[in-house]
Parts: sequence; structure tokens; C-alpha cells
Amino acid sequence: MNSNFNPLKNLIFASVFGLVAVAMGAFGAHALKDILEPEALQSYETGVRYMMVHALVLLFLNNSSALDQKTKNTLSYLFISGIILFSGSIFAIQLKLVGASSIWFITPLGGLLLISGWFGMMLAFFRKSRSN
Repeated sequence: MNSNFNPLKNLIFASVFGLVAVAMGAFGAHALKDILEPEALQSYETGVRYMMVHALVLLFLNNSSALDQKTKNTLSYLFISGIILFSGSIFAIQLKLVGASSIWFITPLGGLLLISGWFGMMLAFFRKSRSN
């Protein structure tokens, strides 16, 4: 990890993801509701929901005084990568930008990165609680 990483970049990513989640949610609710099958729309909404939840996680994580900046950056990389791969692949598949068969493995990889971020955050907070 780059020790010169600007901590505000993590908050910028969080803000961008929040903005994109709201825009994609509105697009889905208005433009896609009559185009996509219910199952496809539900999958699309899952991508929106996970993006928004993890945008909020990034805001929380990067405003936490309990963790050092290196840990925040490492966890942020996991969450940012996970959001892009998980939600991005769902959007790409449901909007028919790519065929599901060509990128099917990206969604679970993104999910694994999100789980890793949560696990890492749990460990970081656990270690911090043990040192106090």
C-alpha cells in the first residue's frame, strides 16, 4: 500500500459509489421496470443495494478514529474492488452490456472481496479492543 495515499480518496470513492447507487436505483425503478424481467430487476436492485451499503461502510471506516490509515486503506481497497466487481458485474449482465457466461465468475469474486473487507474490519477492531 502506498503510505502517501490521500485518505480523502477513500471518501471520494464512497461519495461516488453513493451517487452512482442512487442514480442506478432511479434508473432501475423508472427506466428498467418495464424492460427487465422481475428476476433480472431483482438482481439489478441487489447490485444497487450492495453498492449503497458499502458506500456507507467506506464512509464509516474512513471516519473511524479507531484504525490507523494503513488499515483503513487496505480495507478500503477490498471494499472498493468488491463494489466494482460485484455491483459492476451485475449491472453489466442485467443491462446486457456483456453476456453472463463471459463474466459469471466476477460477481462471486467481488462478493469474496466484500466478505474479506468485513472480516478484515472485524479483525482490526478486535485487535484494537485487545490492545486497549
